[in-house]
Amino acid sequence: MASMTDIIFLLLIFFLITSTIVVPNAIKVTLPEAQKQTAAKPVTRVTIDTNLNYYVAFGSQRERRVSFDEIEPFLQEQHGKEPEMWVAVYADESIAYKEVVKIMEIANKNNFKMYLATRIPK
Repeated sequence: MASMTDIIFLLLIFFLITSTIVVPNAIKVTLPEAQKQTAAKPVTRVTIDTNLNYYVAFGSQRERRVSFDEIEPFLQEQHGKEPEMWVAVYADESIAYKEVVKIMEIANKNNFKMYLATRIPK
C-alpha cells in the first residue's frame, strides 16, 4: 500500500513541475471580457498590443515581433506544418476593431480556424 502512495506523490510532483514549464503569454495585453471561454487549444497565436505592435508564435514558442505583412506568410508556413491548427488572436481591448478584422480577413482568405481570446469577467 505504501508503494501506491509513493507513485501518487511522484505523479503529483511530475505534474507540478511540468505545469510550470508552460510558456505564459509574456506580452501585456488586456483581453476583452466574455462569459464563455473556448476549450480549443491554440497552436498559433497572433497578439496585438496597445501600440499596434504585432507578435506571432507557434506552439510553445515565445512571441516574436513582426510587421503586419509578415503575419500571413507566417500563418501559411505554420499551416503547412500543422493543417489542423487554430489561430488565436490576443488583441488588447483598447485597440480599434479594424485591426482585429485585418487578422480575421487573413484567416478567412486562407481558411484557417480562428478564435478571439478573451478573459472571464471579475
